[in-house]
Amino acid sequence: MVVQEKFSNAEASVPFRHALAVWWRIGFLSFGGPAGQIALMHRIVVEEKRWLDEKRFLHALNYCMLLPGPEAQQLATYTGWLLHGVRGGLAAGILFILPGAFAILALSWLYVLLGDLSVVEGLFFGLKAAVLAIVVQAMIRIAGRTLHGILNPLLAAGGFTALFVFNVPFPVVVLGAGLFGYIAAKAAAPSGGVEADGPGSAPEITVRPGTKRAAAVCLLLWVVTLGLLFGLFGGGHVYTQLGAFFSKMAVVTFGGAYAVLSYVAQQGVEHYGWLQPGEMLDGLGMAETTPGPLILVTQFVGFMAGFREAGTGPALLAATLGAALTTWITFLPCFLWIFGGAPYLEKLRGNRPLSAALAAITAAVVGVIANLALWFAVNALFAEQRTYTGAGMDFRYPLPGSIDPAMLLITVAAAVMVFVFKVRILVLLGSCSALGIVWTVFG
Repeated sequence: MVVQEKFSNAEASVPFRHALAVWWRIGFLSFGGPAGQIALMHRIVVEEKRWLDEKRFLHALNYCMLLPGPEAQQLATYTGWLLHGVRGGLAAGILFILPGAFAILALSWLYVLLGDLSVVEGLFFGLKAAVLAIVVQAMIRIAGRTLHGILNPLLAAGGFTALFVFNVPFPVVVLGAGLFGYIAAKAAAPSGGVEADGPGSAPEITVRPGTKRAAAVCLLLWVVTLGLLFGLFGGGHVYTQLGAFFSKMAVVTFGGAYAVLSYVAQQGVEHYGWLQPGEMLDGLGMAETTPGPLILVTQFVGFMAGFREAGTGPALLAATLGAALTTWITFLPCFLWIFGGAPYLEKLRGNRPLSAALAAITAAVVGVIANLALWFAVNALFAEQRTYTGAGMDFRYPLPGSIDPAMLLITVAAAVMVFVFKVRILVLLGSCSALGIVWTVFG
């Protein structure tokens, strides 16, 4: 394949200072999950500023959809890289994260300092109901886009069953679905090769100066961080556990934040004991109400883990360090994927087995999100649960008599607002929070 080096003239035409102001603006306005964030970037970068044309923007988006991690943040990084090289990618990617990260850190402090106040309790009580409706809506939207034919619904059902009924780890489900799709495509087309449209159809590869060096630095920082954690604290320390766990998450988070949150929630609550089920819903409510990628909810997980495992040291300092470490480990690999792999991944889109593997993972993700929705619903709506084990199964089920009537009513109201009146997400979150406060204070 002939590699063509293309150096955009965007760096000369778009002043870096101007680009910084735009990335700050996008960072503060990036509400509404990945769909809303991508639409915001398209409106500003393509329609308003005309820095990229439609084809180039979609080309960048296709790269990011193939990568693990938050696609909207990676799209910002990739667009910044196209405009101003490595410094542009770093600026765009970091500024996409910072406003939401600081907002969630401030809310986390308020959560542990003022969480015993009835108004704060009521606010997060209502947010739980809104989050349930949002997760179900996300599952339905993704299912509508991906579950076509016969095989994809079966993969989604298999992913849900493996996670909820048999307690199979999330990475195993993702890798198993990808392997199944790859093998099925190879069996259907033994030649397996790349579909070419003819001479010169090989995709162009864009290379910017310093990109490979930047990827190497990102990888080195990642490895050094984990090495220092294990060397300084040992494998059993909470910081080391956070680093190792979220490093693993960084390589398997296909399908967006909702897909991986079920695994993060179950491991953080049931295995490590970093936080309680209701607290995970509170954290997701914070991420939904603040700008930035939803995967920033992992910062709240790190905060609560540090807060609970502080030992004899200052709890808030330990919590803040846990939040910072989790954010660092979560997003550092995103820059590695962009600088190291994204410019070369487009050529794989014509490879049928690899494309089939990614399609199978996307289908299984619907089942993963269904598991997340059910897990959240059980923990939010029911005060008591039991565990069933036997015949290879291992799952929790609720006791009907322990249902919370107030939470049920607010959840039904949230569902009506989402699916009947189709209100915007901030209206939904504000309304449910108000209902929660009213119930807690006056109920």
